[in-house]
Amino acid sequence: MPQVPTCILSSSQAPRVSHGHALDRFVQIGSLTKPLTGTLLAQLASAGVVQPGDPLDQYLPVPAGTGITLRHLAEHTASLPRVPPGLRRRDPYAGFGPEALNGVLEHLDTLTTGPPGGEADYSNLGYAILGAALSAAAGAPYEELLNRYVLAPLDITEVTSDPPHDERLSGRGFLGRPLRPWTMSSAILPAGGLWATPRETARLVTALLVERKLGEPALSWQTSGRLRWHNGATRDASVFAGALDDGTWVVVHRLSGKPAPTEDIAVRILKDAAAEPSG
Repeated sequence: MPQVPTCILSSSQAPRVSHGHALDRFVQIGSLTKPLTGTLLAQLASAGVVQPGDPLDQYLPVPAGTGITLRHLAEHTASLPRVPPGLRRRDPYAGFGPEALNGVLEHLDTLTTGPPGGEADYSNLGYAILGAALSAAAGAPYEELLNRYVLAPLDITEVTSDPPHDERLSGRGFLGRPLRPWTMSSAILPAGGLWATPRETARLVTALLVERKLGEPALSWQTSGRLRWHNGATRDASVFAGALDDGTWVVVHRLSGKPAPTEDIAVRILKDAAAEPSG
């Protein structure tokens, strides 16, 4: 069954919504969580709690000499694998809790593929570790810090790791049966475990990328020419969010875990918007 996306687009006019699912129901946003974790790093730095150049071993019990800093984790230049070792197949992150993360940290030097600071190599594991480091540095759970330093200052309320079950939207599989979403509320949360309503996701994108209410966009955002963006995908959800340097922005969410079509839709919408006559 084809999945109809929710699309939210704005340029100089009011946001326009087309197709798709309800804007006030919670959906998984996957790795769109990462720019929020990166923004938390920036806000904690502004508050003097951490600095991006701080070594990881200042906050977490990792082997000495890795040379990995918080900035390396945020920029995906820590030379870490994409995912933690030993993941399950059906619900890959369900067993990746604090104990599993501590096991990774203890042997982190055996997982790196080279010295930090080289070319970017996208890593969910790196962001799980970054979230743990920020939590250790500030002495509070990740989600509490995110609410205090990022979401509350933006008056964002519809972002959480555990929304009410009757307010969630998930994809459907064979014979229309609801798919069980991945469990991502433990150690992997800072890398991709948040849920949000499409309405609040759009508010986040405009606040962080267009209005820049919390300063320059975080290190976590990807850049392609005039476009700052990030995507995300879980088992049954995918999202693309981005903004051009002229203030045009887009959010596309689909109840399908295939990210390529979601990205294609978003890019096509932005190109069509750029081609529209101004005024």
